[in-house]
Amino acid sequence: MGAAAPAAAQLEHISGREATNALKSALERGSRAAVEQLGRENGFFGDTRVKIPLPESLRRAEKNMRRFGMGKYADELILAMNRAAEAAVPEAKQLFVDSVKQMSVQDAKGILTGGDTAGTAYFRRTTSARLAQRFLPVVRQATARVDLAQKYNAYAGRGVQVGLLKAEDANLDDYVTRKALDGLYFMVAEEEKKIRKDPVGTASSLLKKVFGALQN
Repeated sequence: MGAAAPAAAQLEHISGREATNALKSALERGSRAAVEQLGRENGFFGDTRVKIPLPESLRRAEKNMRRFGMGKYADELILAMNRAAEAAVPEAKQLFVDSVKQMSVQDAKGILTGGDTAGTAYFRRTTSARLAQRFLPVVRQATARVDLAQKYNAYAGRGVQVGLLKAEDANLDDYVTRKALDGLYFMVAEEEKKIRKDPVGTASSLLKKVFGALQN
């Protein structure tokens, strides 16, 4: 609350239109960068911050597989999950653009004074349900090409029955979709923090004016 007050005071010298345009520019820039970074080969698989592992409750089985020389099966499944996420992420691009277009001046000022990842929280609130709907068919198509997907679902189903696995993790496609969304919003947040921290490093003079004011 105390930190928001000085920021709000700084914004009083900047028009609502300027604040909104600057924020829209920043969020479009950050979301585009996140989608481009994750929506390519090794976007998930090659980044330990977002790489999708087997569900925690299946990692004991993974350890046993590796102990008996069957680690390649776990590796193939992990690779397939991450490739599916990489294939799905480009679906987010247009939804992020649409969300930015619908942002009001009040939304913009609230996000500007709401903390380092307030814009990402706005995205999650306004896009997560629709993104899940768009991601799931792409993920399903990607995992359908991998026989291990069916094996995962069969194995995980038994795990739920005996209480070893959360029901939400029992379906490979649902699990990958959820983890892909988590990774995407994480990366959008990283881009948002980067722009807020160094507005001078961006190409837009409007971004420098608005975000620079917040730092003074």
